[in-house]
Amino acid sequence: MRSSRLPPTLALLAGFLASSLFAAERAYTVAVVPMGTTHEYWKSIHAGAIKAQRELRAEGIAVDIIWKGPLREDDRDQQIQVVENFIGRQVSGIVLAPLDNHALVAPVEAATAAGIPVVIVDAGLKSKAPVSFIATDNLESGRIAARRLGELLHGRGNVILLRVQVGSGSSEEREAGFLEEITKRFPAIRIVSSNQHGGATRDTAMAVSQNLLNRYGAEVNGIFTPNESTTIGMLLALNNAGLGGGKVKIIGYANSQIFVDALRRGDLQGLVVQDPVRMGYLGVKFVIQVLRGEKVPPVVVTAVGMATAENLSDPAIAALLNPPLQ
Repeated sequence: MRSSRLPPTLALLAGFLASSLFAAERAYTVAVVPMGTTHEYWKSIHAGAIKAQRELRAEGIAVDIIWKGPLREDDRDQQIQVVENFIGRQVSGIVLAPLDNHALVAPVEAATAAGIPVVIVDAGLKSKAPVSFIATDNLESGRIAARRLGELLHGRGNVILLRVQVGSGSSEEREAGFLEEITKRFPAIRIVSSNQHGGATRDTAMAVSQNLLNRYGAEVNGIFTPNESTTIGMLLALNNAGLGGGKVKIIGYANSQIFVDALRRGDLQGLVVQDPVRMGYLGVKFVIQVLRGEKVPPVVVTAVGMATAENLSDPAIAALLNPPLQ
């Protein structure tokens, strides 16, 4: 009977080919597409993606991260183009924070049809195509902001909600949660304006804020701003109008060091903070797990907290305010 063993040279060659195929199987390219690239919040998403990449590489899984998104958080067409370009490049997977919960449906479903798994982070999408959705409970975070502002105002006064932009799923949920809670829990508080949108930049938000303060500045007692651009725009407008320093109570929403000093100075009375590092981290991890045939949870709710001047040294709040961007 002839031996079934391969000659040594052929055995080595077979082993080399097998290990090469295994290595090729484990080389992945993950595109991470934020809503924008200027705000500090998105840098935290990027830091989380890089953290996941480093851990996976340490496990012997070759992963490359491509970070690309629109400059401004109102450029839907640019974000759609970025996603479509990644589909054309046949990346392994995509982690996406959609600018618009409707406009990004078609490109995400096209990616899925092309065999590219998509994980959605930060803001929801009106589609069942993504393999997972990782975000803050934005409705609840809006309620948290309402409770903080209502308590500061002792349940009475006039309040402004400065919205962000139409179609932004995350901020629209925060706005809805805020309005729901403030009207239910504090019936003596009157919402004097809730239909204005500050837009995606500090300059547009500041201009809208100035118009609001010109109209309501003599009667407004509290304000909620549900993202980074609206928060900084309103703070600048309040200070320019001589209403800073707590004369008008303001609750913001952002993960940015620039607001820590505002809290300490008393210009800002509360800041809702999220965990964007974890969103970016889990986004990349889940893409790789799906590509390797593993199951991932369809929804993950990440941490949220209320930062105030009094709790900045609290470890949980400090961790959210000081992500490892380096």
